[in-house]
Amino acid sequence: MKLLKIIGCLLLGMNLVTCCTTKQEPRRPVSQASGEFMKQSVERNKKLNENEENIIAKIIKKDTAVNYIASTKGYWYYYNTKNTTETAKPIKGDIAFYDYEVKDINGNIIYSQAELKPHQYVVDKQAIMMGLRDGIKLMQKGEKVTFLFPSHMAFGYHGDNKKIGTNEPLICTVTLNDIKPFSKTTEN
Repeated sequence: MKLLKIIGCLLLGMNLVTCCTTKQEPRRPVSQASGEFMKQSVERNKKLNENEENIIAKIIKKDTAVNYIASTKGYWYYYNTKNTTETAKPIKGDIAFYDYEVKDINGNIIYSQAELKPHQYVVDKQAIMMGLRDGIKLMQKGEKVTFLFPSHMAFGYHGDNKKIGTNEPLICTVTLNDIKPFSKTTEN
């Protein structure tokens, strides 16, 4: 019996010594990222943007009656109604009151102006379509502008979960009805 206790203690002692002295190596990742997915994604987006820009360029080339302006943000627009008397444009914190209509790139109405109803937007403080965020800041009170947005300036790869699909370029006609200037009292 004593012999069994001694053997048991020796085995336990050796087990403790070997467990404590064995250095465990950290587990290696199952797969290592090579960046290939990101490279493919970038290439796919470049091709998508190029294709959309070509479609928009064809529309602009065909529509010779209108003077299109290229924005610095990657979309195009023209004035349906230009205001030559006003000088104020919406700035951060102003409230812009506007109506708009959304069409697909072929000119088919997706959302009519009546369906969308008048909107108000606190400039640069609310989330709206990226192209509209920038486009509204180019407008003056009373102006009506038509924007041609590539999908990355519209609803992108996600769409709007209703009528606008993924990667869909859009034509938006916006009327800026009024601008309420930013004031400290309206911020609270």
